[in-house]
Amino acid sequence: MRRGATWPRAVWLWVVLLGISWAAAGCGERGDEVARRGSVEAADAAAGFLASHWARPLKAQGSPPAGFSAGEASLYPKDCGACHQSQFEDWSGSLHSRAMGPGVLGQLVNMAPHATQEHQECIRCHAPLGEQAESLVAALAGRTETKVAAPTGGRPLHEQGLVCAACHVRDYKWYGPPRRDGSQPADETAQFPHGGWTGDAAFEDSRFCAACHQFEEGGYALNGKLLENTYEEWKASRHAREGRSCQACHMPERRHLWRGIHDPETTRRGIAVRAVHPRVDAAGQVTAALRLTNAGAGHYFPTYVTPRVVVTMRQETASGKTLKGTMQRHVIAREVTLDLSEELFDTRLAPNEERVIEYRLGAHPRATHLSVEIRVEPDAFYTNFYRSLLKDGAVGPGSTLIAKALERSLASHYILYADRQPLLGYAALGNRSAGR
Repeated sequence: MRRGATWPRAVWLWVVLLGISWAAAGCGERGDEVARRGSVEAADAAAGFLASHWARPLKAQGSPPAGFSAGEASLYPKDCGACHQSQFEDWSGSLHSRAMGPGVLGQLVNMAPHATQEHQECIRCHAPLGEQAESLVAALAGRTETKVAAPTGGRPLHEQGLVCAACHVRDYKWYGPPRRDGSQPADETAQFPHGGWTGDAAFEDSRFCAACHQFEEGGYALNGKLLENTYEEWKASRHAREGRSCQACHMPERRHLWRGIHDPETTRRGIAVRAVHPRVDAAGQVTAALRLTNAGAGHYFPTYVTPRVVVTMRQETASGKTLKGTMQRHVIAREVTLDLSEELFDTRLAPNEERVIEYRLGAHPRATHLSVEIRVEPDAFYTNFYRSLLKDGAVGPGSTLIAKALERSLASHYILYADRQPLLGYAALGNRSAGR
């Protein structure tokens, strides 16, 4: 990571957070020697394919083959959607389609057009095609003409985010996973649009995702832990041992959804919540507990330094008013300073880890209920980061975009779990209070 870079503080912070590198890792299968050898060979083949497929920076496709129509030669998702409608619709609603949102663009606009290496620190994952790099340079230079023209009324290619072609097209050749039955496309696919496609099992390998979701060994770390370590977290989990890939959860039925912590239902499938209902004991103490288990996520919950999960428990009146001095708060996150120089704490849950969060506090005389809430803030770090940039005036031409990114980050919050229970034993406490 480029900690000594001289470009603007805003850009450097974003790069450290989002400039993610490819890290190859081997794997093998237990079994008889023939099966083991075949598995190792398949793993080695996938590793070789991925090393080439994700060699950054991605080079431009070159000239399309003779006879290609404009639609066949297009790298725009909308044109892919002409034949792959369901995949396009899924992608359009995913975070991949918004990978070049206002938070990234708001910082890129401060870079010089010729600073292509600095651009790559961001777009290597957010808009990795060579043609997207060219589109960004043209936009920063104030030009509208590019080698890959946008469809009428469409956004420039670099603003389209992680497009279909970023994963599926190299040198105007199309790649994807084998068919669902494991078979490869037959030779007659050459008669299909854009010459058909080549199937490769690497598309079903978790290392495909590691290209953008894992810092390389020796990369930027805090407290001895890589800043982005999702693939290695998965690799150490039972999910890897049981053969459950990243794609199994984030691309169910091969759908191009990539849902994660921004999606409440996905989060609920990963985290089991069980409440121990509150009571007021003989000493007048309210006791309760919340048991959280990372039962379904194949990595830490949450996996990165940007999300935060906040658990609050508080005593309330019968009408629902929070009583002062009764709130207890527990944060589940990997909290780091805004300059990324220090890890403040790490309270995340490893896969299959269980944690009991207890509440014990004197009963307020007016309390009738205890409320429990789990709030998820998927972009918590970015929220504070954007606020800091706007306060410092460090974003220059990108201030409007950063303000929009701040608004979006706040809108991403949601309530994962909420419960309100009467204080059992409260009547007895009330009788004692009335007698004093």
